[in-house]
Amino acid sequence: MAARINLTLSPEAAADHNEIIRKAARMLRCSPADITGVTIIRKSIDARKPAIVFNVEAEVFTGDETPPSEIISFQERDVSNAKEILIAGSGPAGLFAALTLIGHGLRPVVIERGRDVSSRKRDIAMISRQHVVDNDSNYCFGEGGAGTYSDGKLYTRSKKRGENRKVLELLHFFGADENILYEAHPHIGTDRLPSIIRNIREKIIECGGQVLLNTRITGLLLNGRRFAGVEAGGQTFMSDTLILATGHSARDIYALLGQHFAAMEFKPFAMGVRVEHPQELIDRIQYHGKSRGSWLPPASYTLSRQVEGRGVFSFCMCPGGFIVPSATSGDEVVVNGMSPARRNSVWANSGIVTEIRGGDVSAYGRYGPMAGLKFQQHLEKLAWEHGGRRQTAPAQRLTDFIAGRPSATLPRSSYSPGIVSSPLHEWLPEPLLGALKEGFRAFGRMMKGYVTEEAVLVGVESRSSSPLRIPRDPATLQHTDIEGLYPCGEGSGYAGGIVSSAIDGMRVAEVLSGKFSG
Repeated sequence: MAARINLTLSPEAAADHNEIIRKAARMLRCSPADITGVTIIRKSIDARKPAIVFNVEAEVFTGDETPPSEIISFQERDVSNAKEILIAGSGPAGLFAALTLIGHGLRPVVIERGRDVSSRKRDIAMISRQHVVDNDSNYCFGEGGAGTYSDGKLYTRSKKRGENRKVLELLHFFGADENILYEAHPHIGTDRLPSIIRNIREKIIECGGQVLLNTRITGLLLNGRRFAGVEAGGQTFMSDTLILATGHSARDIYALLGQHFAAMEFKPFAMGVRVEHPQELIDRIQYHGKSRGSWLPPASYTLSRQVEGRGVFSFCMCPGGFIVPSATSGDEVVVNGMSPARRNSVWANSGIVTEIRGGDVSAYGRYGPMAGLKFQQHLEKLAWEHGGRRQTAPAQRLTDFIAGRPSATLPRSSYSPGIVSSPLHEWLPEPLLGALKEGFRAFGRMMKGYVTEEAVLVGVESRSSSPLRIPRDPATLQHTDIEGLYPCGEGSGYAGGIVSSAIDGMRVAEVLSGKFSG
């Protein structure tokens, strides 16, 4: 027999599998020896009250029934001689599109501007050590996309749980820990993602697909308003279908689309700063002054506030993490956050961002749908100038930012290229400045101790989402005026994060499988 139960457990009990079995047996009124297996369905922490507990939903098997031995296995097919589908970008949208195409007997040809995961690691190190940014291989570009070296959080607001589950199961199949299948906020870790990405690439090639690394797309070929191929890496690749799965930092792709007068439109997005606290301070706030001990994870937070009708909110919160340099050009400074799997850094950081609307970028109206992108670039260059014209980042104590005074000194920071004191309150443009100040004041009331001189703001967090959308037909997912072009993922304005991008890539691949395999 299989039964679903809900348990409320102390942190110590939730970490002890034998204790979970004993609690389950008591609830089911049977002996622990009668239980043949327990599958955790969902596990979440509830720290709203001083008595912190874990809520665990589990499926318990007794008698002759046992848990299924496999969750999902990748559907392998030899597609060496099948119809080719070009995919621009090897982020989650591109890679999961490729896996789905293989499952339907189509041959993916993935074209990625950046280098493999191992080479990317060396290129990323150069940013911190020598302040050298490789335009094609950095935290945003390269095998696996921006997520590979930027944390691996798998939380999504998508309501389609079946699709979410499929993405998580495939990630587990390719090497992620099983706990991503049941944690309320699953997380792989930037130290473990590279091997998973490598496994996916090897499987695509093993099945007869192709992955071209260090191959930047420099031209789009059209026959009238029909897609005909791409020029990339000094070669020409002909095809009638392109899945456009480049990330939101591939500004040259937007420029190429503009050269062909392809439809694009401004999309509201978000920008702001990174705020960093000592992790121990966030633990004290969230765990009611108690020591975290061995059983509780590094505490996180989610904050949101409306400031004069404009949202200010935390984004990509990284407990036990680091702030990383995410610029794609040497004359800009962009920051992001990441955490290793163990989340064992002494710092906690989060993006704190606010909405940017069409009226906010009116000064760049001559750029049409790229107005938001130009506003974004302007702020990143300002950060570079105020950061010392290197990859050192401008920073200010949180208390000084709110008070409108320069910081004479700065606390230690995880940002490895280094931080320099800068009066963010003097050069951050509206509406960022006013919204962020009021947002932080509100967050200080919501989390007592959050506003402290131990907290430092590091600028700028500008790549939280795409500043434009490439429109597509809702039914066919094809671009509205170029036949054979299928925009998807974060860079096209249809996703935000690893899971939602992967889901969107799979959706496009499913549509194409119906078109070409049906």
